[in-house]
Amino acid sequence: MKTTMFPAPRWTALAAASIFALQACGGGGSSGPAPSPPPPPPPPPGNQAPVISSPSSVNITEGVTGTVYTLSATDPDGDTLTRELLSSGDAGVFSFNAATGVLSLGTALDFDAPQDANGDNIYEVTFRVSDGNGGQVTRTVQIRVQDAGGAAGMALARVGTGFSLPLFLEGIPGTDRVVVLEKGGRARVLNPDSGAIEGVDFIDLTGDVATAGEQGLVGIAFSPNFTTDRTVFVNLTNNSGNTEIRKYQTYTSNRLQLDPATQDVILTINQVDEFHNGGWLGFGNDGMLYLATGDGGGNDPNADQNGQDTGTLLGKILRIDPFGADAYPADNNRDYAIPAGNAFPGGAGGEAEIFAVGLRNPWRSSFDAQTGDLFIADVGQGAIEEINRMRPGDAGANYGWAQREGTQAYDGPDSPDYTPPVAEYGHGGGPTQGNSITGGYVYRGNIAPIRNHYVFADFESSNVWSVPVSSLVVGSTLPSSQFNRLNDDLVPDAGTLEQISSFGVDNSGQLYIVSLGGSIFRIEGAP
Repeated sequence: MKTTMFPAPRWTALAAASIFALQACGGGGSSGPAPSPPPPPPPPPGNQAPVISSPSSVNITEGVTGTVYTLSATDPDGDTLTRELLSSGDAGVFSFNAATGVLSLGTALDFDAPQDANGDNIYEVTFRVSDGNGGQVTRTVQIRVQDAGGAAGMALARVGTGFSLPLFLEGIPGTDRVVVLEKGGRARVLNPDSGAIEGVDFIDLTGDVATAGEQGLVGIAFSPNFTTDRTVFVNLTNNSGNTEIRKYQTYTSNRLQLDPATQDVILTINQVDEFHNGGWLGFGNDGMLYLATGDGGGNDPNADQNGQDTGTLLGKILRIDPFGADAYPADNNRDYAIPAGNAFPGGAGGEAEIFAVGLRNPWRSSFDAQTGDLFIADVGQGAIEEINRMRPGDAGANYGWAQREGTQAYDGPDSPDYTPPVAEYGHGGGPTQGNSITGGYVYRGNIAPIRNHYVFADFESSNVWSVPVSSLVVGSTLPSSQFNRLNDDLVPDAGTLEQISSFGVDNSGQLYIVSLGGSIFRIEGAP
């Protein structure tokens, strides 16, 4: 079992300084992309197939008509070529001149009313070129429609620096500030427009937080009614090594500082090791508080099965009501109500807090405010990193760990009842690979290339990708070949984009990237 720097899969020089270590992780599914059609029959001996030289994708702006793509091909043998536009995909939207290879639009496309099959403004068409002697080649091309009213590109601005092992960022409701969590226990307030860090911390929990392995101050969530109730919840590792969810209120006169005297521990979860602790928490559209927990990992030989054990809160998505009447008045470690609609009503068959099971080490989750769906990035064991999509009605969903790692069998009997990941990628150092996923957000802003996309990254490879949220469909698994790599567009104006520990959003929906090295970046429209 590999041990890695947080959340990467192997130790680096920083590990010697007691910086996060993670074990390579996963989570589960079974179905994959539809099989490719059978290849064409081989050409007669001596005949070589045609070669297509035109690109596999082009960008166009909404509102244009006329030529949008030209299919260019040659034949090594000098044969006369026949060009065809196949009827699959979005071919019906376009016109094709087989003699010239020109694909054109007679009617302009509208970015806000997409006509493509997936509704993501990526139109896919497939061409076939034949030489008349048995040689042929096909090419699927993406015609990407961009918003004429949005930014034509992206830029990455460093808006904060000087943080010590930052792990998370969240906008402070009702303000233009964001709070940045540091592994060691400080929550610091940043003005991203000026780069200034407030002189007084949001809260300093340095003496309360254990920091070995993946421990630390790892999560924060603001009450849906923060502007009136001033309530905040934090997720940390206490000095006993256990997960602790605390409730605080800000000072009445200062919404940029928590009052330590208001501390109330509402949930303690005993951990088996310093790894696979999870750490994210957030409120859904239903007003309930959700928590993502890891399986405990580390040296516990039974931790693999915590994801499937409904008698433990480890390896799960939990859902509680922190504002309701205490369902456990005799238990000091549980101070909240259990809402209706969880996986095990009344605790029959499992712990009442459980909403979904089968996770290994969910490192960063987020709600899409538009749909209410929860996107869960689960770090893989040794082969697969995955993204799961949990809808509001998916109580009882089982994401498969440790019987599955992604769509692959791992440890124990498989089951068709496991929900496959909506996307996955393999381990390695290539442009569609990595070793430790960092979950991101569905971006609903005005930056055209990532609008309505889920944006995420890998901690070790530092690859940043996006995929149209419409392509992340529960029950099927998007392969990494369909990821859009963003690194060429996200070259920071200062510093280096690496060791991505988290993403974050502010109150206006702007998307941030958190680097463990101490910098905060914001994705902006290109000037």
